Amino acid sequence: MKTSFIAASVQMVSGTDVDRNIARARELVAEAASRGATLVALPEYFCLMGRADTDKIARRETFGAGPIQEALAAMAREHGVWLSAGTVPLVCPDETKVYNTSLFFDPEGRVAARYDKIHLFGFSGMGERYCESDSILPGGAPVKAETPFASIAFGICYDLRFPEMFRSLAPFDVLILPAAFTAVTGEAHWETLIRARAIENQCYVVASAQGGEHENGRKTHGQSMIVDPWGRVVAELKKGEGVVTASIDVNVIQSVRTRLPALAHRVL
Repeated sequence: MKTSFIAASVQMVSGTDVDRNIARARELVAEAASRGATLVALPEYFCLMGRADTDKIARRETFGAGPIQEALAAMAREHGVWLSAGTVPLVCPDETKVYNTSLFFDPEGRVAARYDKIHLFGFSGMGERYCESDSILPGGAPVKAETPFASIAFGICYDLRFPEMFRSLAPFDVLILPAAFTAVTGEAHWETLIRARAIENQCYVVASAQGGEHENGRKTHGQSMIVDPWGRVVAELKKGEGVVTASIDVNVIQSVRTRLPALAHRVL
């Protein structure tokens, strides 16, 4: 297993046109690969920030087929990267909803892991209201995957607020967290929660966010970041579209866990 590799967090300001969003994601993945990234993470809803929550239902795909998934597989193959593909709307048993699914593609373009978002965001106040359960069916189980270079756990956006989910998967080396945090909740809680998950799981967190004002009027917080197991922010992009990269060093993980063996001290 490699002792270090480059991870890239991609930030987008996705709009209502799926094809345009995919084209922009393709450019940003290419940029990440050109900077040496082995692991690339896209944000939640990278392919569509619709004018209405139901817009994603019209673009849902069957797992393993469809233009969004085909484009993602091609990106991974073309650049030879492990691609955490933000989220994709997939068919679920309820015809009026979708799964909000993060797919993890290997460098051959094959799906190495699938995680359906478990915790569904709900918020009302300060002139805003969100209720993901109106259009999304929750997943049933947390997921992690083993790669040749790291053990990787997955979460999506609101999952960040539920530390027990990630602790149930520990230990792992990297937590990938695509998100579309609102400007209001992101300003208050985003960085604190990201750093907390890194510290308590003694892992790197690669958090890829939506970051700006969207066509539908929604404002997202941004601040895509990579945080190390000591809770230090090692790469960050506040607003707008772009890519940040950082070295993921397995020796740092081992050093933190040796000096402060909190995971080994777990009782519950």
